[in-house]
Amino acid sequence: MTNYTKLPAILLLADGTIYHGKAAGKIGTTTGEICFNTGMTGYQEIFTDPSYFGQIMVTTNAHIGNYGIHAEEIESDSIKIAGLVCKNFNIAYSRKEANKSIQDYFQEENVVGISDIDTRSLVRHIRNKGAMNAIISSEILDAEELKKKLASVPSMDGLELSSRVSTQKPYFYGKENAKYKVAVLDLGVKKNILRNFDERDVYAKVFPAKTSFKEMEAFQPDGYFISNGPGDPSAMPYAIETVKEVLAANKPLFGICLGHQLLALANDIRTMKMFNGHRGLNHPVKNIIIDHCEVTSQNHGFGVIPEDVKKSDKVEITHINLNDQSIEGIRIKGKKAFSVQYHPESSPGPHDSRYLFDDFIKLMQA
Repeated sequence: MTNYTKLPAILLLADGTIYHGKAAGKIGTTTGEICFNTGMTGYQEIFTDPSYFGQIMVTTNAHIGNYGIHAEEIESDSIKIAGLVCKNFNIAYSRKEANKSIQDYFQEENVVGISDIDTRSLVRHIRNKGAMNAIISSEILDAEELKKKLASVPSMDGLELSSRVSTQKPYFYGKENAKYKVAVLDLGVKKNILRNFDERDVYAKVFPAKTSFKEMEAFQPDGYFISNGPGDPSAMPYAIETVKEVLAANKPLFGICLGHQLLALANDIRTMKMFNGHRGLNHPVKNIIIDHCEVTSQNHGFGVIPEDVKKSDKVEITHINLNDQSIEGIRIKGKKAFSVQYHPESSPGPHDSRYLFDDFIKLMQA
């Protein structure tokens, strides 16, 4: 395919800050909330993670694309990020297993990016000013015109996005004769979560985001899983109601990331938009139940309000983030329900927390 990466491009932030770089991927214009991920590897998994839908991703590793694109290393059926900002956009790649370059991949998937940016400076800026909307363009180089386009982009605060990335119809994952059956509410589920279930002898039926509890119950599952996903959890009354009904039926329930926030909301614990969120592969989390530290993979821009959790008589704190003391895990008193804010399935990232899938299996056994 044509290499456009020598053409100029502009990144404009909502606060008026401008960065000049080179075009990467498709020539065009894209908007979204800008955020950064500190992971050193796993760019393809990040691109395809549905939780990043609507976000422009800044990668802090200097080289992106250097090990190419591998067809099997995807977390969903398409690229979900709104755009990419990086230092070096490497079209040449070294890995034999890769089957295409990042440039070909982005052009096929219509993804606009910008490279040759001082990403250190940009990350420091976002870290100090907080997450904000941004626009990338390699076709419009007039800053005033870009400002007008950016002004019409909605804030992530209050935005419901899960129904836009969820499956449109139910599907199955795993072996039909598996020991356990799990109903998965797909709010943007990652493929590696389903792989982790399959490895533990689980037959999963994955349901669209707005499926009712009654419809999922017809599958006669042993447990319910509430997935990760994009957007503001407080803008999802349909999912909060479903979680409440699962709890009322006293069914085993496990939530990850957005699923964690929805479990909190179902128990009258409010959520908030974080100043920057957590996105990376090395966040230290303490399991305070067993007094053990885990290095975790994280990706979220919303969180539960710690004061609400501490005041609640319905929940017990299980995990704490050691960087900022945010609430990373809860379990519901008197129920077979628990959740974590981070990603135990990793992909990419360390495998320290995969025991949580085994904990869910034990709940279903009980």
